[in-house]
Amino acid sequence: MILLQTLLAFAVALGSLVVIHELGHYLVARWCGVKVLRFSVGMGKVVFSRRLGRDQTEWAISILPLGGYVKMLDAREQDVSALTAQELQREFTRQNVWRRIAIVVAGPLANFMLAIAIFSALYVYGTPEPVARLRAVAENTAAYQAGLRGGELIVAVNDEPVQIWADLRWKLIQLTLEKTPARLQVQRPVSAAPDGNRSDTVTVRLDGLSAEDLDGDFLDKLGLALARPKALLGKVEPQGPAMLAGLAQGDHILAVNGKPIVDGLDFVELVRASPGKPLIIRGLHHGQEGAEFTVTVTPQAEVVGDHVIGRIKVELPLAPEMVVISLSPYAALVKAVARTWDTSVLTLKMLGKMVLGEVSLKNITGPITIADYAGQTARVGAISYLSFIAFISISLGVMNLLPIPVLDGGLLLYYSLEVLTGHPVSERFGEIAQRAGMGILLALMIVAVFNDIMRLMS
Repeated sequence: MILLQTLLAFAVALGSLVVIHELGHYLVARWCGVKVLRFSVGMGKVVFSRRLGRDQTEWAISILPLGGYVKMLDAREQDVSALTAQELQREFTRQNVWRRIAIVVAGPLANFMLAIAIFSALYVYGTPEPVARLRAVAENTAAYQAGLRGGELIVAVNDEPVQIWADLRWKLIQLTLEKTPARLQVQRPVSAAPDGNRSDTVTVRLDGLSAEDLDGDFLDKLGLALARPKALLGKVEPQGPAMLAGLAQGDHILAVNGKPIVDGLDFVELVRASPGKPLIIRGLHHGQEGAEFTVTVTPQAEVVGDHVIGRIKVELPLAPEMVVISLSPYAALVKAVARTWDTSVLTLKMLGKMVLGEVSLKNITGPITIADYAGQTARVGAISYLSFIAFISISLGVMNLLPIPVLDGGLLLYYSLEVLTGHPVSERFGEIAQRAGMGILLALMIVAVFNDIMRLMS
């Protein structure tokens, strides 16, 4: 069932992005007066088609589900010797260079516009997000050395406002790539500010991180983690290890085996790591002010996947502090444009660092990983799934603008040279460049699929 859901989520995401991209080419081609012969979703052999419109454009679905194309009247691909002068005016290569540029750039532009539309709608609708409040900070980390201890609410990074955890993570990714220290404006908890001055500014050094660290949990390396609720027990299952030991709903866990418990997540992780091992738990009973207790609980060993974990049959609320951010349509549009721009720039920076060897090629992902993420976000909910589609749409737009022959960016490079020289590139040069472009794309696809397989195996 999960596999079916993943495949369906991947098909919907990829199909919608391909359709939007190719519609960009199609609509601008029609606007420029170019005749469109075929609009295909998928590549290779056509398995279904219908002819519609004055030009009898063939709307097709092809056998290979990756990509798509718009086939225009083009003297390089079709015999146009029998066409009338009026029909020849609608041939692609007879259009001036600026029209050809507009047709080519319309595809990636459509992907960026889709991302902006999705982000705008989500910002207007309002989405519940974790606030940027810190969990207890581990010693010997950059955050601890900067003076952060946990409980702080981060309200700005380098003077740019931060409202949610995702904003904090995004800004720190950008600063890590730029190798710029992060100046965090924080509001400390009341207990940490006895003089009443809760506002403070600290500087977290990021030079200990490499670009490769961004592929993992780089915030954890800095000592920054999302705050979680206290270890307050929820529903206790009958006849489970917790109930048999005397634990009850509402009990506050303070320490296990003499180690202080930071929050509910800390307690869960410790229990899961202790199958069959007795745990001496100290805490406070619910509803009994100051009534401290000490009990011994032995977690049951259970097999989950390839791992054996411990469970004591009790629920713990782990949801972080949330806030719903809802913007006006204009503010949402401005933020959506900025988010799309920042994501595009970050993607280009990562690609540049890969070329320079500063970032591992392991960061290149292929269709298997994209399908996996599509399934995961679809299972989380519509908001996560739509956000995923927006980010993939941006990536598709950026990748298509790279100056690689056979991509839109390669054609833009040809036409830019034509603008500068006043002459189109030679057919011989175009043929050689096409072969080179196909080789580059094939190599990238091999690397991407290899990385996908290695991720699955690991």
